[in-house]
Amino acid sequence: MGKVLSEERVAAYHRDGYASPIRVMDAATAAAYRRKFEAYEAAQGGWYELSKGAKLYLLQTWVAELAMHPGILDAVEDVLGPDLFCWGVSLFVKDANNPSFVSWHQDATYWGLDRPDVVTAWLALSPATEVSGCMKVIPGSQTWNQIEHRDTLAKENLLTRGQEIAVAVNENEAVAMPLQPGEISLHHVLAAHASEPNRSDDRRIGVAIRYIPPYVRQINGDQDSALLVRGEDRYGHFVHEKPPVADMDAAALAEHRRIMEFRQAVLYKGVAGAPAHTAV
Repeated sequence: MGKVLSEERVAAYHRDGYASPIRVMDAATAAAYRRKFEAYEAAQGGWYELSKGAKLYLLQTWVAELAMHPGILDAVEDVLGPDLFCWGVSLFVKDANNPSFVSWHQDATYWGLDRPDVVTAWLALSPATEVSGCMKVIPGSQTWNQIEHRDTLAKENLLTRGQEIAVAVNENEAVAMPLQPGEISLHHVLAAHASEPNRSDDRRIGVAIRYIPPYVRQINGDQDSALLVRGEDRYGHFVHEKPPVADMDAAALAEHRRIMEFRQAVLYKGVAGAPAHTAV
């Protein structure tokens, strides 16, 4: 038995490339984190600019709390093992009745990591339903290995480069992963997934937390960094990050700027044109 997932659910994750839904906190706690998100958003004049580099947990204590949340880590450990780095956190926010979408893609395409032992825990802070544009996935697509993608830089696409799989995806095979606030889904870095626009009257707020084991390497550059959130690092492939002492701590801001210079060079390696979005 795993800490959260049964043996059957762990086996299904490895077979299908995803597991959903998984309850990691109650609805009241999720609502409190939504309020923290919206307070951060109001204080910064919007959520996007500070969030675009996927290292918001270095600047906001509430994001660091989520990256280190025991319930989330227990679920991730069940499929990835006991030693865990948080490598990134992305916000995926679709306002009510908004055309923003996520195209069919594999997360691994531009991350520069040397192996696909990467899990995303996608946490819902508001209802993620088929109407509001929840994630959908192609079961078993993690076995496709890496597929060629094309960059669209589309304005309404929430991905870094507007990237999309360069082959046709059979929508009839897609499975929706609706979540209620406080639930997560887990998906493999090579699982093909996408989401539709939000046609509901509420915002769809998701926090995607990326986890890797310490033996993974960055091969698109030197001195990548990550936050050790469970277990130990016996490999030394990543510079160890530190969570902020307080929101927007001066030392954390300086370190965040240094780290982001490297991270953006990795994410946009070889891309032509200016990106429409920089959230991964």
